[in-house]
Amino acid sequence: MKTNPGRFFEDYRLGEVIDHAVPRTLHGGERALYHALYPARHALHSSAAFAEACGLKGAPFDDLIVFHTVFGKTVPDISLNAVANLGYAEGRWLRPVVAGETLTARSEVIGLKQNSNGKSGVVWVRTTGLSDGEAVLDYVRWVMVRKRDAGAPAPETVTPILLDVVPAEDLVVPGGLDFSRYNFALAGEPHRWGDYEVGETIDHVDRVTVEDAEHMMATRLWQNTAKVHFDTTHREDGRRLIYGGHVISLARALSFNGLANAQCLAALNGGSHVSPLFAGNTVCAWSEVLDKAETAAPGVGALRLRLVAHTPEAAPFALRGEDGKYVPGVLLDLDYWALVPV
Repeated sequence: MKTNPGRFFEDYRLGEVIDHAVPRTLHGGERALYHALYPARHALHSSAAFAEACGLKGAPFDDLIVFHTVFGKTVPDISLNAVANLGYAEGRWLRPVVAGETLTARSEVIGLKQNSNGKSGVVWVRTTGLSDGEAVLDYVRWVMVRKRDAGAPAPETVTPILLDVVPAEDLVVPGGLDFSRYNFALAGEPHRWGDYEVGETIDHVDRVTVEDAEHMMATRLWQNTAKVHFDTTHREDGRRLIYGGHVISLARALSFNGLANAQCLAALNGGSHVSPLFAGNTVCAWSEVLDKAETAAPGVGALRLRLVAHTPEAAPFALRGEDGKYVPGVLLDLDYWALVPV
């Protein structure tokens, strides 16, 4: 048999290291397509001149381009037979990636737990994205994967202990980054690190209605081959499930209105894809400032932000009900650190 049906839950072994195919060299086309698919317009990733004025050697790729590219490499080995991608933790962007670099990915299985229905289980992996052997990104994610044989014995349950938040002192600031001469007019907003208060919430106002063609193009761009995103026969409801990373990028792009100066993603503390999204739904977003930290880089501060994507069914700033459960309409609850000018 020469074709690959993908891995099922019983195929994973704790401690296993998987080197993923296929290497991917990034060029300007990826940036142009990303900016066409999402309303992405943070200045550091849009303008080489702006980035050079901030101490970098040209405009790096949007941090989520790097994330999606690395994530896509892992799909054939981790989530080809996934029911759902469940969450993230301990993610860090370790240095900027520029055009011409070739990315590869490697994952280690760090946790396994069979579900009570015996038909699926949760797999935790720590994934590292590499450029010429140098780590540029690492993160943990967990995914629910179908079993090939419901009668296959369950593995020993190992649930990894993960940090709730990447400590501010562990954030990596890109080498040379200097916001001391930051051009707020060109960036699009005047708001500095000191203008944000812990507990503050921001309604990003703008909305995007999602279409199947756009999310399938985006998912193909990252070479993500998960069946649920393309094959209408793979779900009982006959609908294509929109890739959760597509929702992340939409929400991040929408957050420009109010967080235009949150230029770099430094860490992914945690994230949950709360409910599925399908074509025809409209995505809205709001943010909450969870924490603030200083960095050693000139003019650079860090904001810890909660980014919530939701449909119009949920009101801005609505997150959980009195029962502690997410309110209907919440799609994504993402906790991350961003670098902003002081």
